[in-house]
Amino acid sequence: MKKINLLNKFSLIDSYWDPKIIGELNNQHVKLVKFKGEFVWHKHENEDELFLVIKGKFDMQFRDHAISLGEYDLIVVPRGVEHCPITKDEVHVLLFEPVTTLNTGDVKSDKTINKPEKI
Repeated sequence: MKKINLLNKFSLIDSYWDPKIIGELNNQHVKLVKFKGEFVWHKHENEDELFLVIKGKFDMQFRDHAISLGEYDLIVVPRGVEHCPITKDEVHVLLFEPVTTLNTGDVKSDKTINKPEKI
């Protein structure tokens, strides 16, 4: 067991859309990621994802609507639901997702991270 300081961990991240693993529990990864700009439309057939906004704000786009999230807001995107985060400014997000989750889900792109780094 060890204490993890989110502010310190976020200071180690200097790229966008590049999730970093900071912990693991019950076959789930706890990840930190910085968002800026628009991600890719994708879905996860077998995994739900939890997004918790630590700093900033972003819109989670769905095909028929969008949900705006600000600091300390969270959303769980159910498996199979197509989504795309978008923001103009830098956002810091904590993710909970199964260890099998690929950040771009069913889509391969230049934003796909096959093996997230542990920090």
